[in-house]
Amino acid sequence: MKKKCYLGIDVGSVSTNVVVMDTEEKILNKLYIRTQGKPIQALKQGLQMVKEELRQDVEVIGVGTTGSGRQLASVMVGADVVKNEITAHGIAALHCVPDVKTIIEIGGQDSKIILLRDGIIYDFAMNTVCAAGTGSFLDRQAERLDIPIEEFGALALQSKTTVRIAGRCAVFAESDMIHKQQLGHNQEDIINGLCQALARNYLNNLGKGKDIKSPVIFQGGVAANVGIRKAFEEMLECEIVVPPHANVMGAIGACLLAKDEVSRTGRTNFYGFDIADSSFHVNSFECESCANMCEVVGFHRDGQLVARWGDKCGRWSNVLTPQKEKLA
Repeated sequence: MKKKCYLGIDVGSVSTNVVVMDTEEKILNKLYIRTQGKPIQALKQGLQMVKEELRQDVEVIGVGTTGSGRQLASVMVGADVVKNEITAHGIAALHCVPDVKTIIEIGGQDSKIILLRDGIIYDFAMNTVCAAGTGSFLDRQAERLDIPIEEFGALALQSKTTVRIAGRCAVFAESDMIHKQQLGHNQEDIINGLCQALARNYLNNLGKGKDIKSPVIFQGGVAANVGIRKAFEEMLECEIVVPPHANVMGAIGACLLAKDEVSRTGRTNFYGFDIADSSFHVNSFECESCANMCEVVGFHRDGQLVARWGDKCGRWSNVLTPQKEKLA
């Protein structure tokens, strides 16, 4: 007998995460795949991997999508629920720490702070413009120092001397790091300074004016960096909780949301894992029907138009076979 499960998909700019969760909310499988600017290919790869590893043993009874590519993923797989990253990360955090009050989430290209009180999200902020507060900043500095990013945090913990590095801007931080190298500071102290700079930048930008209370949970790929975790603990003067699956919390939240949705509807829209074998094509055109000049995106599966989005009025997205077609 196949085990019933839920599928959570988080398509972001840096990674595409897929989580398979059973009805007892136990993680059966999780995948962390680099998106590399190709979300369709990344999601197809993820589905293919899940198909090969679990298809004979599980039956998907619900699917949720989140992340910046959530709409695209929803159309591809037939999602039952589509939610933004704030909601998905909040639900996942509450599942791990029911009384959580603050969520620190740092990914590859953006970062977020989410504040909760009594299990309800009441405030949040996002940073999508400054690289100095994201994982890509650390990746770049690790590459410059010729150190594997996986070793970055452990080296930071070996630091004995505080080296302050400007963290307001990624460009200035890099220049300051080079200056500190030329002064003769060792790598451990410089790496610790970079971790401190990222945490300081995060709190100055996203945490400014926010009522940050514990319990604090740290999510996203950067949560694996023990140096960053230590920096936050020192600055906030409290323990930081890093959940077991910190890098795929958005996908876990999508699973939990799918479970709630399917319990209400009693059915799923999931197309099945064979959708990974389909071919997908996206094109767009600029609608000239009004002054909005919307860019309308058309999504095709195996040569057939299956969805549109991007128009503000619904002229194109609500009708798949309009009287006048204009595709680029």
